[in-house]
Amino acid sequence: MSRPDLDSAIEAKTTTFDGPADHSVKVPATGKGKAAGTLAASDANPNLSVALQAATFQAKSLRLDMDVTSAVTPVLIDINWGDGSTDNANTHGSNSVTTEHVYSEVGTYTVKVTVTDTVNQTSAENSVTVTTEGSDFTPYNPTRLLDTRDSTGAPKSKVAPYTSARVKVGGYGTIPAGVTAVALNVTVTNTKSGGHVTAFAEGTNRPTTSNLNYEPGQTVPNLVIVPVGANGYVDLYNGGWESVDLIADVTGYFTQSAASGYTAISPDRFVDTRTGLGTLKGQVTGYGTFSTKIAGNRGIPAGAKAVALNVTVTNPLSDGHLTVFPTGKAAPTASNLNFSTGQTIANSVTVPVGTDGQISIRNGGWNPADVIVDVVGYYSPESVSAYLSFDPERVKDTRETKKPLPGRYYSALGLGDGHPHTTGFVLNTTVTNPKGAGFLAVAPDPNTIADYNNGTNVEVPIPTSSNLNFTANKIVPNLVQAGRGNTGVIDFFNRSDANIDLIVDIYMDN
Repeated sequence: MSRPDLDSAIEAKTTTFDGPADHSVKVPATGKGKAAGTLAASDANPNLSVALQAATFQAKSLRLDMDVTSAVTPVLIDINWGDGSTDNANTHGSNSVTTEHVYSEVGTYTVKVTVTDTVNQTSAENSVTVTTEGSDFTPYNPTRLLDTRDSTGAPKSKVAPYTSARVKVGGYGTIPAGVTAVALNVTVTNTKSGGHVTAFAEGTNRPTTSNLNYEPGQTVPNLVIVPVGANGYVDLYNGGWESVDLIADVTGYFTQSAASGYTAISPDRFVDTRTGLGTLKGQVTGYGTFSTKIAGNRGIPAGAKAVALNVTVTNPLSDGHLTVFPTGKAAPTASNLNFSTGQTIANSVTVPVGTDGQISIRNGGWNPADVIVDVVGYYSPESVSAYLSFDPERVKDTRETKKPLPGRYYSALGLGDGHPHTTGFVLNTTVTNPKGAGFLAVAPDPNTIADYNNGTNVEVPIPTSSNLNFTANKIVPNLVQAGRGNTGVIDFFNRSDANIDLIVDIYMDN
């Protein structure tokens, strides 16, 4: 049980907006003894003004500092938050007053503050325009933005070791300039050595964390949700000592304008072709496609615009790939996960939902394979969670502590402890040095940190879903969108009989 220190990372995501005192404007007096709509002929409070400083915190919250300059007299403060809601406060003479507000939607708002000398009925007002820190999601039909094998988005050339490929996001197609983050499915292929790929916003420092790891001869995909640089580009860094090919497919983007928020759910299995859950029983034929109902089904609202999944392929009879796309659209050239004969492999997928509430999955291999789909969350206009990105931070690495995660056991991280407004997390989880085959499952814990410390913790239910599958001695990463549950504690279950090393990097909360 551990509680990573995320306070500094979250606090660093703060923007301030100023409304200086000299921007204050006197407004007509309307009180008793004054002519309505006129300024006082003899103003007994000539310096009445208010200076504003607003600071964002969390995804939709605002802290407002109001420095009132006034004669020694009672002052009423009226606050219009710009979203239809108001507050008021009282002070006396020159004073500083601080208050907070949480917006129901991300976006840009004009906050207007009026201070009134209630004795002399003299008023002044000032305003400041603010933009909340969080971002909402807009799904995008899966589209290939980069493929170094065929010059899509970049010259046809492998990415040299310790260099980056650039991916244009902002301003591509109908994606607007000024996007804050993007959901990309990144694939590395034609590898000749081991290494890793790190995605980051162009123009920022490259983080020390990684998004996917690869070995010689491997083709490895992983979903990344990554900030976009001010110039609209994302960089994909090849951390291996040989050149590789890189592929990037977009499935959605984030902006600081109201769109679709996120709702995390406890992982729920919607499809398993081995049992006939959610589709016909039996393997998906080579180059075959099936559809399954997501929106308007089993607690996912009909208004959901996109869905967050963990998709697993198992028992494939040949090499191939899976493509997940909204029903009613043609299958794109983009792929979501690549597999080899006999391999069990999973990948996170964020995909738009078709107008009929369904998604489709195509087997891009020439022989049958089984497919499993676990739903971990959805995006809809009614969802309240917005994304707040910050510099990636490694919150767990059992290699450093030299304490591997034992088989049939779990590790609990108090990621949401002390952050009650946080509803979930975007994590990159990596299993390395596994001594046998198995899978990793991630789910909220019903216990608090205090329960563990006091010995009052209850038994934790074992999830039925999986987040990534691994075999002996292989390195496997996968993005995880984890809900915080009721306690903010997240469990990582080693569902194998042998030890594994576990690495957890956090990229966003919401």
